[in-house]
Amino acid sequence: MRTADLITKKLTEAFTPQSLKVVDESHQHEGHAGSRPGGQTHYRVYIVSEAFKGKTRIERHRMINGALSGELAGGVHALAIHAAAPGEGGAS
Repeated sequence: MRTADLITKKLTEAFTPQSLKVVDESHQHEGHAGSRPGGQTHYRVYIVSEAFKGKTRIERHRMINGALSGELAGGVHALAIHAAAPGEGGAS
């Protein structure tokens, strides 16, 4: 299973998001720290979920990092997170 698909699966199971987009940005980091041949190292996540309602930005990031702890300890070098509750900052 591709890493982006695994991230999508885990976040969907953990947070039942209203919307979720996982973007593999590995190609933008070729030659930089953490980059590997074949990519699958640098990701950006856009997620909107009721689970984030009333949580701070840091709490949301910790929740996501916890759900993806195996991937972050393994092959994922960088994860940019954009997490919102429904109705926040243009979130749908």
